[in-house]
Amino acid sequence: MSKLVLIRHGQSIWNSENRFTGWVDVDLSEKGVKEAETAGLLLKSENILFDFYYTSLLKRAYRTLEIILQKIGEKRKFTKAWELNERHYGSLTGFNKDEMQKKLGEKQFKLYRRSWDIPPPELDENSEFSSYKDPLFKDLKVNQIPKTESLKNTFERAVPFYLNNIQPLLKNKKNVLISAHGNSLRAICKKIFSISDKDINSLEIPTGNPMLIETENGTDIKEKKYLDLNRAKKI
Repeated sequence: MSKLVLIRHGQSIWNSENRFTGWVDVDLSEKGVKEAETAGLLLKSENILFDFYYTSLLKRAYRTLEIILQKIGEKRKFTKAWELNERHYGSLTGFNKDEMQKKLGEKQFKLYRRSWDIPPPELDENSEFSSYKDPLFKDLKVNQIPKTESLKNTFERAVPFYLNNIQPLLKNKKNVLISAHGNSLRAICKKIFSISDKDINSLEIPTGNPMLIETENGTDIKEKKYLDLNRAKKI
């Protein structure tokens, strides 16, 4: 039996402002720092000895992991992977969600935000939020930097990374913690819980609440639960 913990980063500054963030490298808010600290304490109480840690290239995810490691008293190195980055929100990036809903109308807004395979319009390469300008992604190939993504697009990069790098560790009875983002984790959950294209739009992953999954052979799920029951969502 091995244990996999999935945690969406603590609240970011743009989360608190209700803005579409995607690949923009926004830091944690004060609330997000506290959520990460609480997550670390919850994990410490579980007495899990983790063998590997993974996170994205974005600071809100890896800072969450760093805070967790401090709280559990662990100094082990972790792996950053662009494949675990948040979904790219295209031309919606940077905008307030309520304002965009009014502008686009509820139906179109929901299609862009929650549909399986409909991405928002592409973000202009000259936008101040363009990932092509961000030195954080200088080591990525051009075709690895999106201009927009649907959840399906996010699935197509996050899930192969999970299957090739993380599932083999679970099969070898290693314990793994992934600190990532709402949509990259939704994509992974879609795979491991066999969630349909239609039902995945209702999966909501709260910030800073560790999801503990016990698995046999890396594929058979024996148990799944959130550690903070007061903020748990239906899995």
